[in-house]
Amino acid sequence: MSEQNKARHAEIAGAGIGGLTAAIALAQRGWSVTVHERAPNLRTFGAGIYIWSNGLRVLKALGAYDQATVGAHIGPQFHTRDHNDTTMEEIPINGPGDARLITILRETLINTLVDVARKNNVEIRTNSAATGATPEGELLLADGSARKADLVVGADGINSNVRDSLDLMLYRKHLGYGAIRMLIPRAEGDVPPEDENRYIEYFTGTRRILYTPASERDLYVALCCAAEDAEALKVPADRQLWTESFPHLAHLVARFGDAGRWDAFEVVKLKRWSKGRVAILGDAAHAMPPYLGQGGGCALMNGLALADAVGAADDIPQALERWEERERPLTEHTQDTAERLGDMNFWPDDIRSQVLKITGQSPEIGAIRMRTARHVPTAADFDV
Repeated sequence: MSEQNKARHAEIAGAGIGGLTAAIALAQRGWSVTVHERAPNLRTFGAGIYIWSNGLRVLKALGAYDQATVGAHIGPQFHTRDHNDTTMEEIPINGPGDARLITILRETLINTLVDVARKNNVEIRTNSAATGATPEGELLLADGSARKADLVVGADGINSNVRDSLDLMLYRKHLGYGAIRMLIPRAEGDVPPEDENRYIEYFTGTRRILYTPASERDLYVALCCAAEDAEALKVPADRQLWTESFPHLAHLVARFGDAGRWDAFEVVKLKRWSKGRVAILGDAAHAMPPYLGQGGGCALMNGLALADAVGAADDIPQALERWEERERPLTEHTQDTAERLGDMNFWPDDIRSQVLKITGQSPEIGAIRMRTARHVPTAADFDV
Protein backbone atom coordinates (compact mmCIF):
# COMPACT_ATOMS: atom_id res chain seq x y z
CA MET A 1 0.00 0.00 0.00
CA SER A 2 1.43 3.42 -0.93
CA GLU A 3 1.85 6.11 1.70
CA GLN A 4 -0.83 8.12 -0.10
CA ASN A 5 -3.44 5.45 0.49
CA LYS A 6 -3.07 4.78 4.20
CA ALA A 7 -3.82 6.89 7.22
CA ARG A 8 -0.60 8.41 8.45
CA HIS A 9 0.59 9.47 11.87
CA ALA A 10 2.85 12.25 13.20
CA GLU A 11 4.61 12.54 16.54
CA ILE A 12 5.53 16.11 17.48
CA ALA A 13 7.84 17.23 20.29
CA GLY A 14 6.87 20.65 21.60
CA ALA A 15 3.50 22.37 22.07
CA GLY A 16 4.68 25.83 21.06
CA ILE A 17 3.67 27.89 18.04
CA GLY A 18 5.45 25.77 15.43
CA GLY A 19 4.52 22.39 16.87
CA LEU A 20 0.84 23.24 17.28
CA THR A 21 0.64 24.82 13.83
CA ALA A 22 2.08 21.71 12.20
CA ALA A 23 -0.21 19.50 14.30
CA ILE A 24 -3.36 21.37 13.24
CA ALA A 25 -2.39 21.50 9.58
CA LEU A 26 -1.51 17.79 9.47
CA ALA A 27 -4.76 16.83 11.21
CA GLN A 28 -6.69 18.92 8.70
CA ARG A 29 -5.03 16.84 5.97
CA GLY A 30 -6.21 13.57 7.46
CA TRP A 31 -3.26 12.65 9.67
CA SER A 32 -3.49 11.43 13.25
CA VAL A 33 -1.22 13.56 15.45
CA THR A 34 0.17 13.35 18.97
CA VAL A 35 1.96 16.36 20.48
CA HIS A 36 4.32 15.90 23.44
CA GLU A 37 4.97 18.80 25.82
CA ARG A 38 7.62 18.38 28.50
CA ALA A 39 6.00 20.90 30.86
CA PRO A 40 3.20 19.83 33.21
CA ASN A 41 0.78 22.30 31.61
CA LEU A 42 0.36 24.39 28.49
CA ARG A 43 0.76 27.78 30.11
CA THR A 44 3.10 30.28 28.49
CA PHE A 45 5.31 32.98 29.96
CA GLY A 46 3.49 36.30 30.21
CA ALA A 47 4.49 38.38 27.20
CA GLY A 48 3.07 39.93 24.08
CA ILE A 49 3.70 38.76 20.53
CA TYR A 50 3.79 40.57 17.20
CA ILE A 51 1.89 38.93 14.33
CA TRP A 52 2.37 40.50 10.91
CA SER A 53 0.36 39.85 7.74
CA ASN A 54 2.26 36.65 6.95
CA GLY A 55 1.37 35.10 10.33
CA LEU A 56 -2.23 36.34 10.16
CA ARG A 57 -2.63 34.57 6.82
CA VAL A 58 -1.51 31.30 8.42
CA LEU A 59 -4.00 31.73 11.27
CA LYS A 60 -6.71 32.19 8.63
CA ALA A 61 -5.62 28.98 6.90
CA LEU A 62 -5.80 27.08 10.20
CA GLY A 63 -9.22 28.43 11.11
CA ALA A 64 -7.68 30.12 14.16
CA TYR A 65 -7.77 33.77 13.10
CA ASP A 66 -11.07 34.89 14.62
CA GLN A 67 -10.34 33.46 18.08
CA ALA A 68 -6.69 34.51 18.16
CA THR A 69 -7.42 38.14 17.31
CA VAL A 70 -10.18 38.77 19.86
CA GLY A 71 -9.00 41.75 21.92
CA ALA A 72 -5.90 42.28 19.78
CA HIS A 73 -4.26 45.69 19.66
CA ILE A 74 -3.95 47.28 16.23
CA GLY A 75 -1.54 50.21 16.31
CA PRO A 76 -1.22 53.01 13.73
CA GLN A 77 2.59 53.19 13.48
CA PHE A 78 5.83 51.70 14.71
CA HIS A 79 8.26 54.35 15.97
CA THR A 80 11.97 54.15 16.74
CA ARG A 81 13.11 56.93 19.13
CA ASP A 82 16.60 58.06 20.06
CA HIS A 83 18.14 59.10 23.38
CA ASN A 84 16.47 62.52 23.06
CA ASP A 85 13.04 60.91 22.49
CA THR A 86 13.21 62.09 18.87
CA THR A 87 11.64 59.85 16.25
CA MET A 88 14.30 58.35 13.99
CA GLU A 89 12.01 56.06 12.00
CA GLU A 90 8.25 55.86 11.57
CA ILE A 91 6.83 52.75 9.91
CA PRO A 92 3.18 53.04 8.84
CA ILE A 93 1.12 49.90 9.42
CA ASN A 94 -2.48 48.75 9.14
CA GLY A 95 -3.41 51.40 6.59
CA PRO A 96 -4.36 50.94 2.93
CA GLY A 97 -1.44 49.27 1.18
CA ASP A 98 0.50 48.74 4.42
CA ALA A 99 1.48 45.45 6.00
CA ARG A 100 -0.86 44.53 8.83
CA LEU A 101 0.44 44.15 12.36
CA ILE A 102 -1.45 43.15 15.47
CA THR A 103 -0.21 42.41 18.96
CA ILE A 104 -1.79 39.95 21.34
CA LEU A 105 -0.80 38.04 24.43
CA ARG A 106 1.34 35.00 23.70
CA GLU A 107 -1.01 33.10 25.99
CA THR A 108 -3.93 34.03 23.72
CA LEU A 109 -2.16 32.65 20.68
CA ILE A 110 -1.11 29.39 22.33
CA ASN A 111 -4.55 28.83 23.89
CA THR A 112 -6.17 29.40 20.51
CA LEU A 113 -3.85 26.94 18.78
CA VAL A 114 -4.49 24.36 21.53
CA ASP A 115 -8.26 24.78 21.13
CA VAL A 116 -8.12 24.44 17.35
CA ALA A 117 -5.78 21.44 17.65
CA ARG A 118 -8.17 19.64 19.97
CA LYS A 119 -11.13 20.42 17.70
CA ASN A 120 -9.16 18.65 14.97
CA ASN A 121 -8.62 15.60 17.22
CA VAL A 122 -4.95 16.26 17.95
CA GLU A 123 -3.81 14.45 21.10
CA ILE A 124 -1.71 16.64 23.42
CA ARG A 125 0.29 14.95 26.17
CA THR A 126 1.88 17.02 28.93
CA ASN A 127 4.72 15.84 31.19
CA SER A 128 6.03 14.04 28.12
CA ALA A 129 9.61 15.01 27.30
CA ALA A 130 11.40 14.04 24.11
CA THR A 131 15.01 12.90 24.39
CA GLY A 132 15.70 12.36 20.71
CA ALA A 133 14.54 10.78 17.46
CA THR A 134 15.70 8.32 14.83
CA PRO A 135 15.81 9.06 11.09
CA GLU A 136 13.53 6.06 10.56
CA GLY A 137 10.69 7.92 12.29
CA GLU A 138 10.77 7.20 16.02
CA LEU A 139 10.32 9.84 18.71
CA LEU A 140 12.26 8.84 21.83
CA LEU A 141 10.75 9.85 25.16
CA ALA A 142 12.14 10.30 28.65
CA ASP A 143 10.02 7.42 29.96
CA GLY A 144 12.04 5.05 27.76
CA SER A 145 9.40 4.54 25.10
CA ALA A 146 9.82 5.00 21.34
CA ARG A 147 6.86 6.30 19.36
CA LYS A 148 6.81 5.17 15.73
CA ALA A 149 5.46 7.61 13.15
CA ASP A 150 5.40 8.42 9.47
CA LEU A 151 6.72 11.86 10.43
CA VAL A 152 8.47 13.13 13.57
CA VAL A 153 8.68 16.87 14.19
CA GLY A 154 11.19 18.40 16.59
CA ALA A 155 9.62 21.70 17.65
CA ASP A 156 11.12 21.46 21.11
CA GLY A 157 12.78 24.86 21.35
CA ILE A 158 16.24 26.31 21.13
CA ASN A 159 17.70 23.52 23.30
CA SER A 160 16.07 20.85 21.13
CA ASN A 161 16.89 17.26 22.09
CA VAL A 162 15.40 16.01 18.83
CA ARG A 163 17.69 18.22 16.72
CA ASP A 164 20.80 17.45 18.72
CA SER A 165 20.19 13.68 18.69
CA LEU A 166 20.46 13.83 14.89
CA ASP A 167 23.60 16.03 14.78
CA LEU A 168 21.91 18.72 12.68
CA MET A 169 23.40 21.82 14.30
CA LEU A 170 25.57 23.99 12.07
CA TYR A 171 26.11 26.70 14.65
CA ARG A 172 24.50 28.43 17.59
CA LYS A 173 25.54 32.00 18.20
CA HIS A 174 24.99 34.07 21.34
CA LEU A 175 24.54 37.70 20.30
CA GLY A 176 25.70 39.33 23.54
CA TYR A 177 22.31 40.94 24.04
CA GLY A 178 18.90 40.11 25.47
CA ALA A 179 15.80 41.39 27.20
CA ILE A 180 13.76 41.34 30.38
CA ARG A 181 10.18 40.74 29.24
CA MET A 182 7.13 41.60 31.31
CA LEU A 183 3.41 42.30 31.16
CA ILE A 184 1.89 45.11 33.18
CA PRO A 185 -1.54 46.78 33.09
CA ARG A 186 -1.90 49.72 30.72
CA ALA A 187 -2.33 53.09 32.41
CA GLU A 188 -2.73 56.72 31.39
CA GLY A 189 0.43 58.78 31.57
CA ASP A 190 2.95 56.08 30.67
CA VAL A 191 3.59 57.93 27.42
CA PRO A 192 2.03 61.08 25.91
CA PRO A 193 -1.59 60.60 24.71
CA GLU A 194 -0.61 60.63 21.03
CA ASP A 195 1.79 57.72 21.66
CA GLU A 196 -0.48 55.47 23.73
CA ASN A 197 -1.56 53.22 20.85
CA ARG A 198 1.71 53.20 18.94
CA TYR A 199 4.43 50.57 19.08
CA ILE A 200 7.60 52.36 20.17
CA GLU A 201 11.21 51.31 20.59
CA TYR A 202 13.34 53.72 22.63
CA PHE A 203 17.16 53.75 22.51
CA THR A 204 19.70 55.10 24.99
CA GLY A 205 23.29 53.88 24.71
CA THR A 206 23.24 50.09 24.54
CA ARG A 207 19.84 49.92 26.23
CA ARG A 208 16.37 49.80 24.66
CA ILE A 209 12.83 49.85 25.98
CA LEU A 210 10.14 48.35 23.76
CA TYR A 211 6.64 49.69 24.45
CA THR A 212 3.91 47.40 23.06
CA PRO A 213 0.18 47.60 23.83
CA ALA A 214 -0.93 43.96 23.64
CA SER A 215 -4.63 44.42 24.34
CA GLU A 216 -6.97 47.06 25.68
CA ARG A 217 -5.72 46.32 29.20
CA ASP A 218 -2.26 44.78 28.81
CA LEU A 219 1.10 46.40 28.07
CA TYR A 220 4.05 44.29 26.97
CA VAL A 221 7.42 45.81 27.89
CA ALA A 222 10.86 44.55 26.93
CA LEU A 223 13.94 46.01 28.63
CA CYS A 224 16.84 45.24 26.30
CA CYS A 225 20.53 45.45 27.16
CA ALA A 226 23.93 43.91 26.57
CA ALA A 227 24.58 40.57 28.23
CA GLU A 228 27.53 42.16 30.06
CA ASP A 229 25.33 44.97 31.45
CA ALA A 230 24.96 43.17 34.77
CA GLU A 231 22.97 45.85 36.58
CA ALA A 232 20.50 46.37 33.74
CA LEU A 233 19.62 42.70 33.30
CA LYS A 234 18.76 42.10 36.94
CA VAL A 235 15.27 40.82 37.72
CA PRO A 236 13.35 42.52 39.28
CA ALA A 237 14.38 45.46 37.10
CA ASP A 238 16.38 48.23 38.75
CA ARG A 239 13.87 51.06 38.38
CA GLN A 240 16.36 53.77 39.32
CA LEU A 241 18.84 52.61 36.68
CA TRP A 242 16.21 52.43 33.93
CA THR A 243 14.78 55.81 34.92
CA GLU A 244 18.23 57.39 34.65
CA SER A 245 18.59 55.96 31.14
CA PHE A 246 15.06 56.91 30.07
CA PRO A 247 13.93 59.90 32.18
CA HIS A 248 11.07 60.64 29.76
CA LEU A 249 9.62 57.20 30.67
CA ALA A 250 9.88 57.66 34.45
CA HIS A 251 6.15 57.11 34.99
CA LEU A 252 6.24 53.83 33.05
CA VAL A 253 9.42 52.59 34.72
CA ALA A 254 7.94 53.26 38.17
CA ARG A 255 5.26 50.64 37.46
CA PHE A 256 7.54 47.78 36.48
CA GLY A 257 7.05 45.84 39.69
CA ASP A 258 8.87 42.58 40.35
CA ALA A 259 7.78 40.60 37.28
CA GLY A 260 9.91 39.72 34.31
CA ARG A 261 12.34 37.19 32.91
CA TRP A 262 15.72 37.66 31.22
CA ASP A 263 16.11 35.97 27.83
CA ALA A 264 19.34 36.02 25.82
CA PHE A 265 19.12 36.57 22.07
CA GLU A 266 20.62 33.83 19.91
CA VAL A 267 20.81 32.64 16.32
CA VAL A 268 20.57 28.95 15.39
CA LYS A 269 21.36 27.58 11.95
CA LEU A 270 21.28 23.94 10.93
CA LYS A 271 23.12 21.81 8.40
CA ARG A 272 19.69 20.62 7.27
CA TRP A 273 16.16 21.04 8.55
CA SER A 274 15.42 17.34 8.30
CA LYS A 275 16.92 13.88 8.45
CA GLY A 276 15.02 10.90 7.15
CA ARG A 277 11.49 11.19 8.48
CA VAL A 278 12.32 13.86 11.08
CA ALA A 279 11.76 17.60 10.53
CA ILE A 280 13.03 20.40 12.79
CA LEU A 281 10.81 23.43 13.26
CA GLY A 282 10.65 26.77 15.07
CA ASP A 283 13.44 28.00 17.36
CA ALA A 284 15.02 24.54 17.18
CA ALA A 285 15.71 25.21 13.48
CA HIS A 286 15.95 28.98 13.12
CA ALA A 287 16.07 30.91 16.40
CA MET A 288 16.55 34.62 15.72
CA PRO A 289 16.64 37.92 17.63
CA PRO A 290 13.25 39.66 17.85
CA TYR A 291 14.05 42.88 15.98
CA LEU A 292 11.63 42.10 13.11
CA GLY A 293 8.97 40.50 15.31
CA GLN A 294 9.02 37.41 13.09
CA GLY A 295 10.13 34.49 15.26
CA GLY A 296 6.53 33.40 15.72
CA GLY A 297 5.62 34.34 12.16
CA CYS A 298 8.30 32.09 10.69
CA ALA A 299 7.22 29.22 12.96
CA LEU A 300 3.62 29.65 11.75
CA MET A 301 4.65 29.77 8.09
CA ASN A 302 7.04 26.84 8.25
CA GLY A 303 4.64 24.70 10.29
CA LEU A 304 1.84 25.11 7.75
CA ALA A 305 4.22 24.63 4.82
CA LEU A 306 5.56 21.44 6.41
CA ALA A 307 2.09 19.92 6.58
CA ASP A 308 1.37 21.02 3.03
CA ALA A 309 4.60 19.42 1.78
CA VAL A 310 4.09 16.01 3.38
CA GLY A 311 0.30 15.93 3.42
CA ALA A 312 -0.18 13.59 0.45
CA ALA A 313 3.44 12.89 -0.46
CA ASP A 314 4.50 9.37 -1.43
CA ASP A 315 8.05 9.92 -0.16
CA ILE A 316 8.29 11.77 3.18
CA PRO A 317 12.08 12.35 3.19
CA GLN A 318 11.93 13.81 -0.33
CA ALA A 319 8.96 15.97 0.65
CA LEU A 320 10.94 17.32 3.61
CA GLU A 321 13.82 18.22 1.31
CA ARG A 322 11.42 20.13 -0.97
CA TRP A 323 9.89 21.87 2.07
CA GLU A 324 13.30 23.08 3.20
CA GLU A 325 14.31 24.17 -0.29
CA ARG A 326 11.14 26.26 -0.56
CA GLU A 327 10.93 27.75 2.93
CA ARG A 328 14.46 28.12 4.23
CA PRO A 329 15.62 31.05 2.05
CA LEU A 330 13.00 33.47 3.38
CA THR A 331 13.47 32.32 6.97
CA GLU A 332 17.22 32.82 6.77
CA HIS A 333 16.71 36.22 5.09
CA THR A 334 14.62 37.10 8.14
CA GLN A 335 17.27 35.78 10.54
CA ASP A 336 20.09 37.61 8.81
CA THR A 337 18.19 40.90 8.55
CA ALA A 338 17.23 40.74 12.22
CA GLU A 339 20.81 39.99 13.24
CA ARG A 340 22.12 42.96 11.24
CA LEU A 341 19.57 45.24 12.88
CA GLY A 342 21.00 44.21 16.24
CA ASP A 343 24.39 45.67 15.31
CA MET A 344 23.06 49.16 16.04
CA ASN A 345 22.66 48.27 19.72
CA PHE A 346 26.35 49.02 20.17
CA TRP A 347 26.63 52.18 18.07
CA PRO A 348 27.11 55.61 19.71
CA ASP A 349 23.80 57.43 20.15
CA ASP A 350 24.50 60.26 17.72
CA ILE A 351 25.69 57.95 14.93
CA ARG A 352 22.74 55.61 15.37
CA SER A 353 20.32 58.52 15.30
CA GLN A 354 21.79 59.96 12.10
CA VAL A 355 21.94 56.61 10.31
CA LEU A 356 18.37 55.61 11.20
CA LYS A 357 16.97 58.96 10.13
CA ILE A 358 18.56 58.37 6.71
CA THR A 359 17.72 54.67 6.32
CA GLY A 360 14.19 55.29 7.55
CA GLN A 361 13.59 57.28 4.34
CA SER A 362 14.89 54.51 2.03
CA PRO A 363 12.19 52.50 0.22
CA GLU A 364 14.77 49.86 -0.69
CA ILE A 365 15.80 49.27 2.93
CA GLY A 366 12.16 49.33 4.00
CA ALA A 367 11.34 46.64 1.42
CA ILE A 368 14.11 44.40 2.75
CA ARG A 369 12.83 44.71 6.30
CA MET A 370 9.19 44.20 5.34
CA ARG A 371 9.75 41.35 2.90
CA THR A 372 8.67 38.66 5.36
CA ALA A 373 5.70 40.65 6.68
CA ARG A 374 4.34 41.08 3.15
CA HIS A 375 4.96 37.47 2.12
CA VAL A 376 2.04 35.21 1.18
CA PRO A 377 2.92 31.91 2.90
CA THR A 378 2.61 28.50 1.27
CA ALA A 379 -1.00 27.25 1.53
CA ALA A 380 -2.14 30.54 3.10
CA ASP A 381 -3.39 32.75 0.25
CA PHE A 382 -5.99 34.52 2.38
CA ASP A 383 -6.92 38.18 2.72
CA VAL A 384 -6.28 39.61 6.20
